Amino acid sequence: MGTVGTSADEIAAGERRRLINVAYRLLGSVTEAEDAVQDAYTRWYGLPRRRREEIVSPGARLTTVTSRICLDLLGSARARRERYVGAWLPEPLPDRTEWSHAGAGGVNVTGRAGPAASADPADQIVLDESVTMAFLVVLESMTPAERVAFVLHDVFRYPFAGIADVLGRTPAACKQLAASARRRVSVARAPVPATGRADVVRQVKEAWETKDIAALVALLDPAAVMTADGGGMVGTVLHPLEGGARIAQYMVAIADRAPGLELLERSVNGAPGLVARRGGVVATVAAFDVSDGRVTRIWAVRNPEKLRPWEREG
Repeated sequence: MGTVGTSADEIAAGERRRLINVAYRLLGSVTEAEDAVQDAYTRWYGLPRRRREEIVSPGARLTTVTSRICLDLLGSARARRERYVGAWLPEPLPDRTEWSHAGAGGVNVTGRAGPAASADPADQIVLDESVTMAFLVVLESMTPAERVAFVLHDVFRYPFAGIADVLGRTPAACKQLAASARRRVSVARAPVPATGRADVVRQVKEAWETKDIAALVALLDPAAVMTADGGGMVGTVLHPLEGGARIAQYMVAIADRAPGLELLERSVNGAPGLVARRGGVVATVAAFDVSDGRVTRIWAVRNPEKLRPWEREG
């Protein structure tokens, strides 16, 4: 059942960080991921103590329950998205190590300064290629079953036998679902190294600050697409903006309408991005996809509810 002398509840409690990582990749929402994990723990502690101690692998049990909860949420997400004002984008994640310095306790496993783990679920999510905005957007194109099968197997190496228990299908069927999802992911090219992306994003920042439309056009792919998520709470384009020239003009128009806009280079979901701040308040978090030295995609999140993890930006 685990380490001798360790109770099932202690083992279960140690699974929270991993479960939040699973749930965020399945849902693309920090808030929903935390709620799903909390629901899973509520069900866990709802079992009689003797029954909990009989469970051989509390981690596997909690992963199954959390994944089922996420599957149900994904099933209802399409209807919610239809009511959503404008485009829906995943919640962007900050990297606290960029604007927090390690204290005497050093940097802990969550990447935050100090000896204690953060209570903020956003700080507990591992920033790697499986949480980049480009990757999460591809996950959004999958069916709920494909997404669960792919994330659990390809990202977290969960066995198909366990995935079958989550999806209520045979292991062979789950393997086919993961393969189908994998084909969607393979359409995307290999990511540009972080240093290359950072250089391009820095040049975009400089051109944006100087309102240099010609420089922006040169940095944007002619077929570039910008998608913005305001959730109906703040003004933004409701539909994807296509074309490098149109995007450049729009970016300069934004700068003209928002004097005092401060642009900061920050990692967004583990990749180079930009944060726009006005009056000390984070107004926009932008993620970029880069190919051949040019920006091909911009995802700009402006919905204040999705920017809560960035409130401590400084």
